[in-house]
Amino acid sequence: MQRLLFVVPLIFFHITLIAQSNIDVLHYKFEIELSDKSDTISGIATIDVKFLSASDSISLDLAGPKQPGSKGMLIYTQHDTDHPYIAIVRGDKVILDLSDTAKAGEERRFIIHYFGIPSDGLIISRNKYGKRTFFSDNWPDRAHHWIPCVDDPSDKASVEFIITAPDHYEVVSNGLLAEERKLPDSRKLTHWKEETPLPTKIMVIGVADFAVDTAGYVHDIPVTSWVFPENKKAGFYDYAQAKNVLAWFVDYIGPFPYKKLANVQSKTMFGGMENAGAIFYNESTVTGTRSEERLLAHEITHQWFGDMVTEKNFSHLWLSEGFATYLANVYLESIHGADRFNKEMKEDKEQVIDFARSSDQPVVDTFSPYMQLLNANSYQKGGWILHMLRRQLGDSIFHAIIRAYYTGYAGKNADTKDFQMICEQVSGKNLETFFHQWLYLPGIPQVEIKWRYDSKKKMVVLAVDQLQKHVFDFPLEIAIEIAGKTKTQQLLINKRSGQFSIPVKTSPVRVTADPGSSLLFESQVIKIR
Repeated sequence: MQRLLFVVPLIFFHITLIAQSNIDVLHYKFEIELSDKSDTISGIATIDVKFLSASDSISLDLAGPKQPGSKGMLIYTQHDTDHPYIAIVRGDKVILDLSDTAKAGEERRFIIHYFGIPSDGLIISRNKYGKRTFFSDNWPDRAHHWIPCVDDPSDKASVEFIITAPDHYEVVSNGLLAEERKLPDSRKLTHWKEETPLPTKIMVIGVADFAVDTAGYVHDIPVTSWVFPENKKAGFYDYAQAKNVLAWFVDYIGPFPYKKLANVQSKTMFGGMENAGAIFYNESTVTGTRSEERLLAHEITHQWFGDMVTEKNFSHLWLSEGFATYLANVYLESIHGADRFNKEMKEDKEQVIDFARSSDQPVVDTFSPYMQLLNANSYQKGGWILHMLRRQLGDSIFHAIIRAYYTGYAGKNADTKDFQMICEQVSGKNLETFFHQWLYLPGIPQVEIKWRYDSKKKMVVLAVDQLQKHVFDFPLEIAIEIAGKTKTQQLLINKRSGQFSIPVKTSPVRVTADPGSSLLFESQVIKIR
């Protein structure tokens, strides 16, 4: 996901490890009717669950009205032929009180009829051409504003959407199109089905007057563009880049995890949203100039990291956003060269430095509200952590780590410790210090380097001081320029202050810290007499 394009209300609650501990949702089927006459939607949710422990109730997320007459979902009937239950609405929860206790390992189906005007999650509005549109925008846990669900990234389920809407609309969703047919009264039914289990944050529908184009195929995966008809020429041109981007990532990471890739111009509040197999891009991304190649690469990376391999909870968001940020840069490096890569990494570093000056939160952040996690820690610092791993371990080992991590956790949830384990297994190195300091401590190194030339001993003498609160342990490369030649030396920095001597025959013209841009730090190099 690319971050917000504008300010949105924050969601003020803290991260929980597992929202629902007594059930695992296996499958959702949502039958939803939309209308041009009002914003009220009506739905039938069929939910198949497996009980993880014996229980006489389950809890689902569904946002009801905050007060009479306000937006929200209302349940008007529910049934289960074999096992009756009573639905009790409590705030943003629906408690299903079972008539008989479910056993651990037992599977049951629940059917809930509901209606209302969504307060969030399903955005009913008008696009920039004034046309009515319906776009779900579920991240991070906004799906429950329009569908009953377990709205937590740790609970993945297969899903199908059966949408009934006026027949002038096209409907896009996750998975493959199972059915599309005309109905009476100028309506149309569209049925999409996704068999690969997904977290609710990336379950999606988009309903609008679309123009649709097939950009091509990547290993039998259709790559399509869904754009507003008014800018279809520019949109088809811009989004067709996705085919080549997808092909590159298939080669770099592994097989594409879904059966299609639709690139959709939408009303998402984000620059882009990585819904599985149906990426939603903000409507402003269509320019006709292909200016959003990095954005396409970012969102397509998410199909592997964030969608197929999902963080266990949002405190480990960097496993989605840091991966997408960095691997998009690696893609640009491969396609456009080192200069483009270095430019993006320099800009990312500047954002991290600026953010670190005002934040005391680590990358693995268990405190901040979800929306506040869309920051330089999760994105650019997460990306730089991967870059430092690559520099310290080497390109081939780093690439092997990315592939092994995906293979090991595809279809599963992972946290930072899981990724660390993969890194250590592949590299054969103990990376505890690296992961602890960069991911669990706030800030970055602030390094002051003072140097002088000792002409008698023919040495460059350096005093290196760490000025930040926590002492970091890292390799630091020093470049010493002498009469057109450059000598490099790697120093191991692991104390608050240290002094180093490097033999040099003549007085240097310049001393530079980290000439290869391999370290995330803020530095000042000062020549003294």
